[in-house]
Amino acid sequence: QVQLVESGGGLVQVGGSLRLACSASVRTENMWRMGWFRQAPGNEREFVGAIFWSGGRTEYTDSVKGRFTISKDNARNTVYLQMNSLKPEDTAVYHCAASSRNSWVYWGQGTQVTVSS
Repeated sequence: QVQLVESGGGLVQVGGSLRLACSASVRTENMWRMGWFRQAPGNEREFVGAIFWSGGRTEYTDSVKGRFTISKDNARNTVYLQMNSLKPEDTAVYHCAASSRNSWVYWGQGTQVTVSS
């Protein structure tokens, strides 16, 4: 059973930065990508970005490009989400997830990010 644990959330002012981490208890051969999602009250869950374990290719939703960066540490089964130039619209619960080739199959419990003005 794979467990994902997020950390690093908190309260930050507009324009500030936070780094989230997601650690997986184990990394299996079918875990191709690690991703970040977020959900604000009243909104649908939104894909933020993802990274491939092998090769490190990343992708991001347009609203965070240039501000957020995903990185990884394969040896520690950990991925990071560096968030800069934060906006109130970034306020949400952020979840990490692990994917097979076809779907997101493991999910963390989430960590709250609040950006205040």
